[in-house]
Amino acid sequence: MQISFRFRIVPFIVSVILVAIGLSLAQWQTRRADEKQAIENLLLTRQSAPVLPLGQVPDDLQDLLFRRVQLRGHFIAGWPVYLDNRPYQGRAGFYLLMPFKMANASSHVLVMRGWFPRDTADRTRLPAIATPVGETVIEGIARADVGRVMQLGQPDALRPGAILQNLTAREWSDASGLPFSSLVVEETTATADGLVRDWPKPSVGIDKHRGYAFQWYGLAGMATLFFVVTGFRRGRS
Repeated sequence: MQISFRFRIVPFIVSVILVAIGLSLAQWQTRRADEKQAIENLLLTRQSAPVLPLGQVPDDLQDLLFRRVQLRGHFIAGWPVYLDNRPYQGRAGFYLLMPFKMANASSHVLVMRGWFPRDTADRTRLPAIATPVGETVIEGIARADVGRVMQLGQPDALRPGAILQNLTAREWSDASGLPFSSLVVEETTATADGLVRDWPKPSVGIDKHRGYAFQWYGLAGMATLFFVVTGFRRGRS
């Protein structure tokens, strides 16, 4: 029995499309893994450095990101905002955010004070959380933003006590009239207010991205193998 290869246009087109999709998505997942690996390396380097007392916020935050910083000033307790859709260890909950007026600066810093669980019966029922009164010193991790989640539904108006899913310092400044710097601080100060301050690393998920990349490369390989095998099978005489 003679075996020959017969070129067929439809399997060829389908295979090319699948190979292109597989390689494109595999390379994207690989880039995401490399980006998070770079963040992880930067985290390890900067968080092992001594705590940096911060009197002023620099215009360029690149040298400050992921550093442990110390701020002196006071919280604006009348402007709490709650970020929804922030789970912790499988439980639904919120991040509590507040403006922090630095003692030696004219602008405010957006401080993520911590996490607390959501009321399972009433999403809008929020606990009373103690806020330090007067000038205080806090420590935390410097970030460029609070991170984003998928927006579900129409966001509420930004006001004191608002429950939102995403927020930027610029939006808070526009709504409150308070001048904000671009710095965000994840507070790590040990305060007896019931908040959890076990912040997720922005580098989490490196192995997941690499696993997805392997799967997409596998799809590209299977599509190529499919085209070759079906061509030989259809070419039998």
